[in-house]
Amino acid sequence: MAIAYYLTAAGHEALSSEVGEGDFPLEVNFPQDYRRLLAMIEVGGHEEVIRGRLRRFPDQLIGEWLKELEELKMVTSRESGELDEMTFTGARLRLLPPLTDEDRKRLAKTTVLGSATLVRSGSFLAEERIANLPPVAKAPADTVILLVEDDPDQLALGELRLTMAGYAVHSVDRAKALSRYLRQQTRPDLLLLDVMLPDGNGFDILAQLRGRPEFSTLPIVLLTAKAELVDIRNGLALGADGYITKPYSKNQLAEVIRRVLKQ
Repeated sequence: MAIAYYLTAAGHEALSSEVGEGDFPLEVNFPQDYRRLLAMIEVGGHEEVIRGRLRRFPDQLIGEWLKELEELKMVTSRESGELDEMTFTGARLRLLPPLTDEDRKRLAKTTVLGSATLVRSGSFLAEERIANLPPVAKAPADTVILLVEDDPDQLALGELRLTMAGYAVHSVDRAKALSRYLRQQTRPDLLLLDVMLPDGNGFDILAQLRGRPEFSTLPIVLLTAKAELVDIRNGLALGADGYITKPYSKNQLAEVIRRVLKQ
């Protein structure tokens, strides 16, 4: 049974108050761990979405924090309802929780590291997120990689290199086709997502996937021709598990997939 969390009046008050105000005096110093969770629950509190957005923390720890918030009567929980139909074209983007000061500083530091690593090696992984992804207990031949790429030449190269690396490859070339695939097919083991698509934006697609319970923890690696700081920061903030810059090789693809899936 899937659970969704909702803020109580006390939770709203705690989230909107400054440290030291109201029922939370300065000596209590309302923890950022709680404030972070309350902000996420305010914009959408499905338990799987929370886990996906806080992937750098173990599931058990996140669960214990949520129970603590229930004990403090800041949140309440109940069985989640039906999910909305999924589409990436013309859909209103889901709200994202604001970053805490701690998370903003962490993101800035990781962005600089990611930029330098991409320039040097052509790939970068969000190690803190990957650390709490479960290993995929499959042989590469049984591991399904979904490639989203609109350029015909890059699509053919990507399919060939993934096949050469021993993976089962499915591919789509449009955001609309990706939406249809994810609605109708079994969830892939990893998504390789081009940032620029003719009918959608990879960052917007990433944000929507991370806001959906069924894809909130899906391993997603972004493919991009640019390695600018603003783009890297955007992808990491939205929950990308890694980046690969174009052009890339079979060995780069295989190494990134192996590390993300822990095969």
